Amino acid sequence: MKTLNNVLIVSATPYFLEKGNVWFEKNLKRILEARKAQSFFEDNALYLEKDEVYDFSQLLRKLDEMGYEKVYRVEELGEFSRKGGIIDIFPINLSHAIRIEFYGNKIEEIEKLEIILKDEKASKEFLQKKLKSQKLFSDLNGLRPGDYLVHLDHGVGIFTGYKVLDTRYYALEYAANDKLYVPIGLERKLSRYIGFVQPKISRLGSPLWQKTKRKAKEEAEKLARELLETYAKREIVKRPAYPIAKEIESQLTSTFKYTETPDQIQAIEDIKKDLGKEEPMDRLICGDVGFGKTEVALRAMVQVVNAGFQAAMICPTTILANQHFQNFKKRVQKLPIKIGMLSRLQTKKEQKKVIEKLKKGKIDIVIGTHRVLSNDVDFQNLGLLVVDDEQRFGVKQKEKLKKLKVRLDVLSLSATPIPRTLYLTLSSLKSVSLIQIPPVGRLPVKTFVLPWSEETVKKAIESEIKRGGQIYFLHNRIETMGIMKKIVEKLAPKSRIGVGHGRLKEKELVKAMEDFQNKKIDILLATTIIENGLDLPNVNTLIVADATKLGLAEAYQLRGRVGRSHIQAEAYFFYGKNLPEKAKKRLKALKEAEALGSGYKIALRDLEIRGAGNILGKEQSGNINSVGLNLYCQMLTVAIEKLKRD
Repeated sequence: MKTLNNVLIVSATPYFLEKGNVWFEKNLKRILEARKAQSFFEDNALYLEKDEVYDFSQLLRKLDEMGYEKVYRVEELGEFSRKGGIIDIFPINLSHAIRIEFYGNKIEEIEKLEIILKDEKASKEFLQKKLKSQKLFSDLNGLRPGDYLVHLDHGVGIFTGYKVLDTRYYALEYAANDKLYVPIGLERKLSRYIGFVQPKISRLGSPLWQKTKRKAKEEAEKLARELLETYAKREIVKRPAYPIAKEIESQLTSTFKYTETPDQIQAIEDIKKDLGKEEPMDRLICGDVGFGKTEVALRAMVQVVNAGFQAAMICPTTILANQHFQNFKKRVQKLPIKIGMLSRLQTKKEQKKVIEKLKKGKIDIVIGTHRVLSNDVDFQNLGLLVVDDEQRFGVKQKEKLKKLKVRLDVLSLSATPIPRTLYLTLSSLKSVSLIQIPPVGRLPVKTFVLPWSEETVKKAIESEIKRGGQIYFLHNRIETMGIMKKIVEKLAPKSRIGVGHGRLKEKELVKAMEDFQNKKIDILLATTIIENGLDLPNVNTLIVADATKLGLAEAYQLRGRVGRSHIQAEAYFFYGKNLPEKAKKRLKALKEAEALGSGYKIALRDLEIRGAGNILGKEQSGNINSVGLNLYCQMLTVAIEKLKRD
């Protein structure tokens, strides 16, 4: 290692990043003069000399303020690490990293390290993108004392408010009562902590955070590599562009009972553009329950069929597949389109018949469960695969889907709001359409959170029956379903009651659901099986017997099963005598999230994490927990950019 007598270190700011390293060599004297007279250069340039006395802690703080990221081991521009009295740093104005060795507060050695820049321009562009992504992922709007924040260099702390010293700071509290003050203007080093679990508060100065961050970073790079490999394979595949059959499109649109929302129209247009290209589509449609994702999927399937290809839709449950099949059949009955269903509901003979027709091209659209992915199912010319709630499928099915996605047009539907941070991450790789505007005439569901009362239940049932509507009665314990049925029969003796749960035979369950859909049942006493996307506009009261057993996201999804028309819907969430504190907070948040689409904002932790888990996969949950979703998404974005650069 070569010894140096002095070194200039400048801030990671756009002004300095635009300059080449030669400029700093040529203008060293002018920069040092400017440091004496101009506050910008004084704040953003450090000049250190061998044998100089400089406060060690002050230098670490200065590097932090100058925008350098503290890491476990220095590899890239704009990073620094500390081990004992040694600081390694890769200044943005040098083509190599340096080591500064302290003895107390005295600079003993300044050495040139063998970590060098291969391409100065590419490295600086990469750092600019990295800094930009830090800014994008640090959304601190509406920050409240008690919120968990993640500092890029120091880990998870608790925001305690704002502090005014020489300037205004974000005040953070860490383990062992340690305090950290982050200057206003350095927000890009902060992000909200969102995770599956209560975070562990970090200890300031502990090397553990750097190790944790490094591990999460390595996993993000691994995931980025997998994502890029999939998309790289897709880019090689070509297929003819799908034309638009205006007459058939117009006929299909005329059978839609509702007015399309602006978001739906945009999603439909996005898909048309995708299908009009020669590269296979891979688009994710994300939106709240009942906001019209299925309609967007149907339009896409019809366009593909019109071009002479087959389309398949796979659903997580038989009930949902059956409902989509019945609805789609009605919608395309006047069009020259043949539709079929494939699931365990059919006999083996019926399934075999459908499979033969698919192989010969006699079925244009097939809707089914993961049975569609079985090895004995072959298509004549499958063009589009629509995947409804992919996260509900097993590992084997996901692997099969991964292989199919390389050569097919794929449209994925997700009922969980996608986190903004994840949207920003994936948008450079994947096409995403967000449906956030509720359908015209849709009213927010009136939500009541109350202690259990048979009198209130009786009134709620009578009120709904009186206006000709139907009721979902949720009791999530199969073993006591019989007891609850007797209670409901006593409270509503004239009502027709049906039962639905996962232990019923498939055909019995579908029969109960179809009877409910055809208004042969007034009250459906069921488990959370009803969460899976059933769209019944006549069902406008939801009664939940013990809401404390539900997670916030689950309760929010269930509430979306009512209020699917212009009629005012009501949801009753009952709890027992002893209400745990966590359950109390969940139910309070649910009540506050009455406004349509607001669950994403109010129930941020539950919903965002569930959305991230759905899209990134459950195996990433440990990494998300360790650093928080926002920082993990930032790491993933940087990893994608790094791989693209390399």
